[in-house]
Amino acid sequence: MRIGNWILGSCLSVLCSVLPSMADDVVFWPQFRGPGARGVALGTGVPEVWSATENVAWKRDVPGRGWSSPVVWGDSVFLTTVVNTGKSEEPKKGLYFGGDRTAPPQSVHQWKVLCLDLGSGEVRWERQVHEGQPLSSIHIKSSFASETAVTDGERVCFCFGNLGIFCFDFVGNEVWRHELAAMPMRFGWGTAASPALHGGRLYYCSDNEQQSSLLCLDAATGKELWRTARDDRSNWSTPFVWQHEQRTEIVLAGTGGIRSYDPDGQLLWSTTGGMSSITIATPFAADGLLYVSSGYVLDQQRPIYAIRPGATGDISLAKGESSNEFIVWSQAKAGPYNPSTLVSGQRLFVLYDRGFFAGFDARTGRELFGQQRLPNGRAFTASPWAADGKIYCLNEDGVTFVLRDSDQYELVRTNALAEDDMGMATPAIVGDRLLIRTAARMYCIRNSQRN
Repeated sequence: MRIGNWILGSCLSVLCSVLPSMADDVVFWPQFRGPGARGVALGTGVPEVWSATENVAWKRDVPGRGWSSPVVWGDSVFLTTVVNTGKSEEPKKGLYFGGDRTAPPQSVHQWKVLCLDLGSGEVRWERQVHEGQPLSSIHIKSSFASETAVTDGERVCFCFGNLGIFCFDFVGNEVWRHELAAMPMRFGWGTAASPALHGGRLYYCSDNEQQSSLLCLDAATGKELWRTARDDRSNWSTPFVWQHEQRTEIVLAGTGGIRSYDPDGQLLWSTTGGMSSITIATPFAADGLLYVSSGYVLDQQRPIYAIRPGATGDISLAKGESSNEFIVWSQAKAGPYNPSTLVSGQRLFVLYDRGFFAGFDARTGRELFGQQRLPNGRAFTASPWAADGKIYCLNEDGVTFVLRDSDQYELVRTNALAEDDMGMATPAIVGDRLLIRTAARMYCIRNSQRN
């Protein structure tokens, strides 16, 4: 459910130095939602049409359950999964009450990390990092492998909340591990926030019901460099490393507000309140602005904020305000619940869990088109992505809705996978390939003429 955030030129420079023979193809997707955590393809040629058999370069069954996204560097695809040696309860799709499971499972589970070959889907290596009974519970729809790995091209760090962070080299050797204590989460829903990696440091946020904190580790050794306490409670939002001309910031979205820290864990600026009671979406930046959203479906307060760099202190909106010196614009009731928002060009798109889609001007917050229902869309958890003038939205039935990247709502087509392909993980895009992870397997989607 989730490497620091890269300026595009820096990414391409590093990539060319590491993989000179592949420099003409964009072959990295190093974190949740890719470079900059934006969900925007850097390459071209991603198929617009596919099915469980059409435009499928390969598909690989993945054992166990995991809602982590795949990450890619070069020709290596990394992902996590957890195998229940007992029987797992089948997840029910959609939003509903009654999915809480507050007691940990009694069966033995196996926590695994995998590396697949991007070209063929073959398993290059698989490592089991832990075996035993879980010390915490998860929601019926969730998994014990919901955090997305992160890589800098030198190492890959896999995270399992309430268990640990495990660092491997690209050939499958474990470099270090850092234990994460099992902390109680709201309603026993489990963890999902992914780590971020930047400048040789790994940042991980654990917002829970007992002892919330932002943790910084040395990426080379796993040594704890610092830990900053947070007064927030359970949230599931991944940290965002915001690089701009003035400084580098680690931005966290939470129920209590938005907070930004410097690379040493000191608070730079914050908002007080102004968020929904559950925060999941990941912050990101585009064209010089920071975008943060929080949209629990049962709350009246479901905001989206666009924030300019350079803030200090408390930048909260006063009552009745929708903007101030640093908050360029806000929409009080436009935020999605599970998916993150998407900025493509000068448009901000919002995908809502219950199957609605809306568009805004990313610079001003002006509504381009109000909520439009995706036909038979039902339930959405994965975040949308953009490629080649299209916006893509994957629902929990494994159906992807393809829309025009436009000021108007225009549905182009839908692409369905197999019946057992429940879709909760946000896909990855590398060059002209799309990687979709479902409950049963991983698909590599590519135009058949190129396979």
